Amino acid sequence: MDDPNAVWKERLHRSGVVAVVTLDDADAAEGLAEALWSGGVGMVELTLRTEAAMEALRRMCRAFPQMAIGAGTVIDPEQVRRVQDAGAVFAVAPGLNPRVVRAAADAGMPFAPGVFTPSEIELAVECGCRVLKFFPAAASGDVRHFQSVIAPYAHLGLRYIPLGGITAELVPVFLREPAVAAVGGSWLAPRPALAARDWKTVTANARQVVEQVRTSRKAA
Repeated sequence: MDDPNAVWKERLHRSGVVAVVTLDDADAAEGLAEALWSGGVGMVELTLRTEAAMEALRRMCRAFPQMAIGAGTVIDPEQVRRVQDAGAVFAVAPGLNPRVVRAAADAGMPFAPGVFTPSEIELAVECGCRVLKFFPAAASGDVRHFQSVIAPYAHLGLRYIPLGGITAELVPVFLREPAVAAVGGSWLAPRPALAARDWKTVTANARQVVEQVRTSRKAA
């Protein structure tokens, strides 16, 4: 049987981008997934920040099984079981909670905890994590903090998903970093566009970032 963590890492690298979305209405789930898929984005992190999130996750996973749909803001061990039951194939968190990491490992769920400092990276490694969410990635406005913090751990072969403050302009900057598996951002599906069911904008944003991934990886 294929290792789910190895499969996830490979899909992350192939995608190069994770669409981070927050849905206030579960009825928008299928339309959003179709818009992203039409634009070439097949990896989604649906954050658990609204009452509609769990139902939206179930709908997206059921309607688009060909996509890699995961859950974000997974900060409680019980949430690991719930998102897995809903069909999520990975989970991420803004921070590093060893109890959640253990719950994900016990469930066989690929999980990326959030890190921002060297101490957090070391704790994540001790917990067995090899893919880490770097959050907030663009707090300094550019890539320099990210470069400085991850440099001492380059020999470990860790892979990162920078999220938080990433804009379309910063996508190629982060993708040029060898340790970056994929970038994540909410600009692909902004909440005003979701509220208006403006799927054309979402698809256009997805196509733009897919092209950025292609050209950035080609230039690297």
